[in-house]
Amino acid sequence: MCKRDPRFDELDNFINEQQDKESSLISVLHKAQELFGYLGEEIQEYVADKLSIPVSKVYGVISFYSYFTTEPKGKYVINVCTGTACFVRGSGEIVDEFKSRLKLREGETTKDGLYTLDTLRCVGACGLAPVVMINNRVYGHFTKKDVDKVLEEYK
Repeated sequence: MCKRDPRFDELDNFINEQQDKESSLISVLHKAQELFGYLGEEIQEYVADKLSIPVSKVYGVISFYSYFTTEPKGKYVINVCTGTACFVRGSGEIVDEFKSRLKLREGETTKDGLYTLDTLRCVGACGLAPVVMINNRVYGHFTKKDVDKVLEEYK
């Protein structure tokens, strides 16, 4: 007999606290992604069942909002801002340097599960451009010379 993942129990508790199950879909998905790190098929089916809604509706919301992910992310998610202010100050070179150092493309995760490389359109910190975010930490005035240093910091 397989032991049930305790994160499902925590998700159940969260769902049971919701007043209107169907209108709580986005909140439930946020909680599920917080718990599991991503929203794979098993989690989507579970949420649909618990909220008594079609899986297609769950997937529709997940695919519409860029915050949600259906693939596991690395322990450290590196987001390089590619909005106008950051781009004109060299964020493209920074992305290329991360790609080169980590040997992956945007949206990919290293084989060891340590890093995921992504880009964002704007983080709202244009005065600090170019900006790199790693998980919830913001690095301003970032240069491609900072890539090795920050990777070493998160090793």
